[in-house]
Amino acid sequence: MQTQLADFIRDTHEGREADEILRKCVHCGFCTATCPTYQLLGDELDGPRGRIYLIKQVLEGQPATEKTRVHLDRCLTCRSCESTCPSGVQYGRLVDIGRHLVEARAPRRGLERAARWVLREFVPRTELFGAAMKAGRLVRGLLPGPLREKVPAAHPAGPWPRARHARRMFALAGCVQPAMAPAINAAAARVLDTLGISLVEQPGAGCCGAVRYHLNDQEGGRADARRNIDAWWPRIERGEIEAIVMTASGCGLQVRDYGHMLQGDPIYADRARHISELTVDVSAVVAAEAGRLAQLFQVRRPEPVTVAWHAPCTLQHGQQVRGVVEGLLEAAGFRLVPVRDAHLCCGSAGTYSLLQPELSQQLRANKVAALTEHGATLIASANIGCISHLQGGTAVPIRHWIELIDARLNGFAL
Repeated sequence: MQTQLADFIRDTHEGREADEILRKCVHCGFCTATCPTYQLLGDELDGPRGRIYLIKQVLEGQPATEKTRVHLDRCLTCRSCESTCPSGVQYGRLVDIGRHLVEARAPRRGLERAARWVLREFVPRTELFGAAMKAGRLVRGLLPGPLREKVPAAHPAGPWPRARHARRMFALAGCVQPAMAPAINAAAARVLDTLGISLVEQPGAGCCGAVRYHLNDQEGGRADARRNIDAWWPRIERGEIEAIVMTASGCGLQVRDYGHMLQGDPIYADRARHISELTVDVSAVVAAEAGRLAQLFQVRRPEPVTVAWHAPCTLQHGQQVRGVVEGLLEAAGFRLVPVRDAHLCCGSAGTYSLLQPELSQQLRANKVAALTEHGATLIASANIGCISHLQGGTAVPIRHWIELIDARLNGFAL
């Protein structure tokens, strides 16, 4: 795609990156076939190709309008289009550039602006979010349906093994997972402890930065990244930590992008790149010990349970991790059912379910129907946002897959 960037952006880092991405696009339209919002709305401007044209126009100096912003807002940033694109167009990075530019040139006003400010300032603050979640659970039965869905019942975390192994890895607690599902990281710690790895959370590390970054407070997202790097770096520099393990695939994708986010920072660029290289999804760590797990599972031989696997977009499209979790669940004795349209987003997408509720609920209804049509008694996923969002649309229990592995290893009830 030929571009003629305007003077205001041409010689900037963002301009050069956007120009490189745009030139890879060959207008083929394969992306529209796998775009969730295009499938729902049938509007070219609500698919990746149309949004690319909108961004290109603004980069070339045409006015950014409210209509431009609406179509970019409707994008889930699920990156399914990247998995489909034969030309390797990095659409996710282009849409971040486009949204930031459009927001600056066509500012929001009123309640729309206030809602995004509240989300940027409230969700990433772990203590504040946790206090609100505790209060919400106390009055959960009195809350209206849509709000009650955002306050899930808590599962007991169970014991966290003491750090007793030479092999040690960091886990990121994150901002919402400690309050919404504290059992996830605890389950991961128990599983890895069984495999001879101690999982530890580092004080001072908090929100990965995705909430702020994808709500167009990109400098706020970078500040979150720097804070996490500062918290992790001393032990990494001393060689005490082998990897940074992510149990929320959305956080994993964001932290793996720190090297790109901070590449222009003279102080943090090298550290950020190293942090990105150390960051892995928990599935990679467990899969590397699959042989030991298989032996343990053979000893226990539990009754099979029928499970539907929901692969979050941040795992299958963002991190390009496919087939790994399914293999681990099958090795643990779970019977997986087929799930149609498994590549399509569930509609959670960070704060999307709050800012685009109508589209989000349509996508959730479609995903729940696909996950439950073959009689699964459990649904497994890999991201706290997806788990919470989907649970609001079905009575079938939804758990993180690492909790299922933990239950098999340690005899816990599911």
